[in-house]
Amino acid sequence: MVVGALLCRPLATVEAATHNLLTPLLIAAMLFLTFCRIDIRAMRLRTIHLWMLIVQFLGSIAIYHLVTPLLGQTVGQGAMICVLAPIAMAAVVIGGMLGANIATMVTYSLVCNVATAIIAPMLLHSYGNGTCTFLEIISRVAPTLIAPFVVAQLLRWLLPRVAEWFASRSWLSFYLWLISLVLVLGRTTAFILDTEADPFVEVELAIVALVLCLVQFSVGRLLGRASGDAVAGTQSVGQKNTILAVWMSLNFLDPVASVAPTAYIVWQNLVNSYQIYRKQ
Repeated sequence: MVVGALLCRPLATVEAATHNLLTPLLIAAMLFLTFCRIDIRAMRLRTIHLWMLIVQFLGSIAIYHLVTPLLGQTVGQGAMICVLAPIAMAAVVIGGMLGANIATMVTYSLVCNVATAIIAPMLLHSYGNGTCTFLEIISRVAPTLIAPFVVAQLLRWLLPRVAEWFASRSWLSFYLWLISLVLVLGRTTAFILDTEADPFVEVELAIVALVLCLVQFSVGRLLGRASGDAVAGTQSVGQKNTILAVWMSLNFLDPVASVAPTAYIVWQNLVNSYQIYRKQ
């Protein structure tokens, strides 16, 4: 994270030169390694999935109406998008490192992202300043989530030994995550430095993002404990697809609101780092 922040300008240049495809490719690669371990027959919809969706969608509406009267619409929109954003692509990988039931998390990842593509456009239209469609959102998540899952399952079916070879090297996902984290933090730092907004509002957005990050990880842990898998609940609710959240903010909300999910990137990865430290 520190390396990414210090090298933000060169890294932003690299990302721009690859048309911002480098990070999604890294995420897709680490998901593919993880998905090669998943037997699709082990995937089941569970009650916890419904509760996590309720927290995501009803929580985003509630937090908007709670924060907006106190801190203004821009901060309210930033808070809303931090809750509305679906589970992060890398959450399955981090959850696997921490001992979560990967099948539970993969099932929720697919359900959550499709549900977000259906429901988020309505919320963005109601509380934002633009229009958004199902296809716009699903096109942002399909290449990095659905495509690796389909390829991995086809490989398990057609070439099981090859799939097993990839599955046995799922530890590589950790290093792919580290590289993607450097790139994401580089782009995040450059974005914050270049944002022309009231510094006081930016600080408010960052603080709200920190509070929501800690609250969501805590709520997820409570839901997970109730269902017998605290780690899966923690990562599924707390770790957000902030890249998608930033994109939604820039395109359909007040662009300044995107500072909140940008700051959330830093907070959630500090939490992840602490959890991995405690685990090992």
